[in-house]
Amino acid sequence: MSIEELDRRDFLKRTGGIGAGAALASAAFSRPASRSSRVNPSRVIGANDRINIGLIGCGGRGSDDGESFTKYAQENNNACQIVAVCDVYEKRKRTEAEKYKCKGFGDYREVLALPEVDAVIVATPDHWHAHIALDAMDQGKDVYLEKPMCHTIKEIRQLVDTVRETKRVLQVGSQTTSADQWWKAKKAIADGMIGKMIMSQGSYHRNSIEGEWNWPIDQDAGPDASGDNHIDWKTWLGPAASRPYDADRFFRFRKYWDYSGGIATDLFFHVVAPLNICWDKPQYPSKVTASGGKYVFTNDREVPDTFHVLAEYPEGHSLVLSSSMANSQHIPGLIRGHEGTIIMVEHGMFERRTENITVRPELVRIEGQEGRHPFHDYKFGQDETKIPVEQTDMMQAHIGNFLQCMRSREKPHLDVETAAHAQVLITLSVEAYREGRVKYWDEKNWKSVDKPVKV
Repeated sequence: MSIEELDRRDFLKRTGGIGAGAALASAAFSRPASRSSRVNPSRVIGANDRINIGLIGCGGRGSDDGESFTKYAQENNNACQIVAVCDVYEKRKRTEAEKYKCKGFGDYREVLALPEVDAVIVATPDHWHAHIALDAMDQGKDVYLEKPMCHTIKEIRQLVDTVRETKRVLQVGSQTTSADQWWKAKKAIADGMIGKMIMSQGSYHRNSIEGEWNWPIDQDAGPDASGDNHIDWKTWLGPAASRPYDADRFFRFRKYWDYSGGIATDLFFHVVAPLNICWDKPQYPSKVTASGGKYVFTNDREVPDTFHVLAEYPEGHSLVLSSSMANSQHIPGLIRGHEGTIIMVEHGMFERRTENITVRPELVRIEGQEGRHPFHDYKFGQDETKIPVEQTDMMQAHIGNFLQCMRSREKPHLDVETAAHAQVLITLSVEAYREGRVKYWDEKNWKSVDKPVKV
């Protein structure tokens, strides 16, 4: 049973539809054509009101997110607070509930039913992201949605449409997009400093000696355990294929296609999302191919440890991405143009700070000029231009932007549409790799196809 095929009734049979979730059962998986008329109202948040947050997913990333939101509150007049937590693993749920002195739930729909909750953090495994975010917006909640934004092509469209219809604020949690360098690069490109854009490149490399995503496993935990060790495995599977409990899949889900896209979804999102900010406008690819393999970690995972992507865009430029989890040497993150190159991260690490971006001019032909180079000259001069970058804590800036947008109802830094352009590229790359073929994007019909799309 695929994620696209599982309907709401099947899901309820498998998870039990307990508690407050039973009252919300009619719409969690079958999305209505229009939902604007039935979205639950949310309170208007004033400039001095404290924003109440529900944390859904209390694993490593969810726990970090909760602490980051709390840190922001402590440094910004108690701007927000965690008032409810949810996880299918009893130990995680209890730990986080005690940390924030709040209620803990095993069913996310019970969090959404709480009238005091203004927004939710969605930090579950990838295959649950879209379903929870869609339900949250239907319940009048704003959403801080961890990357990747979702797991399938269909879900991308659903999220874009739902944000438009419900007018909810949705910030995708790639915090690097709140760093200053991307916005400085966007202005430099818009000002014509590199001319016609030709190619963007980026990488995400690390060397994980024991194998990336091999997080610790609690051998005492499982669906048959009691108390703190109990895991609600059926609910965790949710829209994914039904399988017997597997501790490796639960604790190390990023290694498996059912719940993740591996490098593409976990890491390349941090590269492609900021590139879409740099470009004149977010763009969908027209053609995507991918390669790589399990070169070092061969027996304990489905996803590759080395992964590369090449994409073409209809506006006339390409994208090259490189990554390995068995070698840590990055390549610079940059955008090449006919008249110059803009280097956003010389060190290549898209989630790390940089002191400045660099614009390096190209030798170009200028008609009718005499001199040392009668046929060629530097249109913008021969010297590099260093553009200073504001030094900020990216995560705190990203959270601050989300909370501010909840008050102003403005579009956040990584809004759903910008994220959608990144997600389409990433999802197509996973399809291309798994199918061993080139994939093309049919935007009109919102689907990937195996032949070029006629324009």
